[in-house]
Amino acid sequence: MSLDVPAPVLRAAENGPVDDETFLDVVRTSLPYAWSVVEAAVADRGDKPFGEHEVPPPSEQERGQLLRALASNAIRGALERHFGVVLAFQNCHRVAAFSPAAVDGPEFHAFTSVRGQLLNQSPELRDC
Repeated sequence: MSLDVPAPVLRAAENGPVDDETFLDVVRTSLPYAWSVVEAAVADRGDKPFGEHEVPPPSEQERGQLLRALASNAIRGALERHFGVVLAFQNCHRVAAFSPAAVDGPEFHAFTSVRGQLLNQSPELRDC
């Protein structure tokens, strides 16, 4: 899953740094499903230490978008800065948006632990 980079943005990148706003516009338009998943996790957070999105992607294309967004340091970092959260990712669809203050807390450690990963497995998710 690649980003659809408009020619003016590509030219700007060839000449120097590109600001987050420009980059995030490329991410939002190229990976709309992934964007919506992060938005949903952020919205679910409210006043809690974290919010999450647990709905499996409707197709392999959407799954690819989510994996692309969360596997890329640049994309993930830009999303975290934009939404003011720390993202955590457990499998092909379980994404959490943590308050930065919650990163040292028990919820973050439970979500990102080996135990948490093992407990979040099922035969239906084998190929995700």
